[in-house]
Amino acid sequence: MPEIRFQIELPDGSQEVCYSPSLVVRQYFEEGSEYPLTDFVERSRTALNIASDRVKAKYGFSCSLAIGQLRQIETMATKYAKLPDPKVRLIRFIEN
Repeated sequence: MPEIRFQIELPDGSQEVCYSPSLVVRQYFEEGSEYPLTDFVERSRTALNIASDRVKAKYGFSCSLAIGQLRQIETMATKYAKLPDPKVRLIRFIEN
């Protein structure tokens, strides 16, 4: 199963690299695009749950790395939720 990482820029300008066990995230994000924080979290939730389900279908168990990544994104979002109009930019996809 091809995995992928995606580099994001957070509302404060810091950057993070996120993980997905599936290329499905490419269907939900576009390189260079900026997303309102809540939209970014929702897209991440959908994509990473699909990715985890694909792992489960293939191997019989959910992907703990995908679920862990989603939890990190959700936790990060709470940090920036009170900012006026917080945005997250997807800088690039990093394929292995």
